[in-house]
Amino acid sequence: MTTDSVIVGWAHTVFGKSETRDIEGLISEVGYGALEHAGVSAQDVDFTTIGVLNSGFSKQGFEGGLISSAMPELRHVPAVHCENACATGTAALYTAIDFIESGRGNVALVIGAEKMTAVSMAEVGDILLCGSYRKEEDQVENGFAGIFAQITQSYFQKYGDRSAEMAMIAAKNHANGMNNPYAHMKKDFGFDFCNTISDKNPFVAGPLRRTDCSLVSDGAAALVITRRDVAKGLKRAIGFRARAHKNDMFPLSRREMTAFEGAHLAWAQAKEQAGIGLDDLSLVETHDCFTTAEMIEYEAMGLTPVGQGWKAAREGWTRMDGRLPVNPSGGLKSKGHPIGATGVSQHVMAAMQLAGDAGDMQVKDANLAGVFNMGGAAVTNYVSILEQVR
Repeated sequence: MTTDSVIVGWAHTVFGKSETRDIEGLISEVGYGALEHAGVSAQDVDFTTIGVLNSGFSKQGFEGGLISSAMPELRHVPAVHCENACATGTAALYTAIDFIESGRGNVALVIGAEKMTAVSMAEVGDILLCGSYRKEEDQVENGFAGIFAQITQSYFQKYGDRSAEMAMIAAKNHANGMNNPYAHMKKDFGFDFCNTISDKNPFVAGPLRRTDCSLVSDGAAALVITRRDVAKGLKRAIGFRARAHKNDMFPLSRREMTAFEGAHLAWAQAKEQAGIGLDDLSLVETHDCFTTAEMIEYEAMGLTPVGQGWKAAREGWTRMDGRLPVNPSGGLKSKGHPIGATGVSQHVMAAMQLAGDAGDMQVKDANLAGVFNMGGAAVTNYVSILEQVR
């Protein structure tokens, strides 16, 4: 299966603590940048989607309405706000693709953005619990880190203490992030630091250490989507060999929390649609909100059997020089995780690789890339298989 939609341009802010005051500033920065990179004008845009979690990061909601104030040229262009927890960015992207493939228009602008640092860390923790089933999980200590601490503890009970392998994942991603000009945390901590409890690397929610947890970040990313025939006159085209979306049970109490079954089903569907095996991929950008997540995602994508994701980390399969480089960008762990921007950012990073524009992050001869973005604890799961069309 090959879809008719292609990525023809993109833009990306540096992730971290942004001097930009609000979402409007982030929208205009990446919106205009993506259009310029694609070689299209605002007058060419038929539809806009924006992914923002918000849920309390700002009193200003109705983010679809902010498009017109941030980019006045798009005043009369239909705009839709999407929210799907940490998979908000890919939800916005897939909504735009659905619009293009419905035949209703030729060009769509996709923006993902979040301003997280304007509230206190206590407020951040409470806001992020919107991605958990509050009826049962609202009182978990340490917010969403506490949710993944429970998942990690369950995994350790089944398959042994894998703290060292999780530290290997953190060290890998921080080393990769050194080469990403957009990364929030450009520092190579090394395995020993990531694997050692210290004042600078304490437990956040045991057994998760600070280096096992992604960052609280501001940032935005944008993509321009067109049909393949429209893209013929443009500089580049990155296509979707496949795209899949699967959900799973929201309450952790009603499923095996370490299985990530929805992620497994999304990967299986995407690989079948694309007519490929995992070994055909040049790289994967995956959702490492916590190092536990990346480890279990190795199992969900089929890189290892269930319960052996740690083995891929231990044996270096996912390093830049390994069997399947995972998170050449540094992932959420190093690049940062501004919630609404993350899914869009992951697709930008993969598109850069396939266009040969990834600079020091570049995977040699990259021709097929996988992207996995999830919301909640693998509740909503998106997989894209991207390829260079031109």
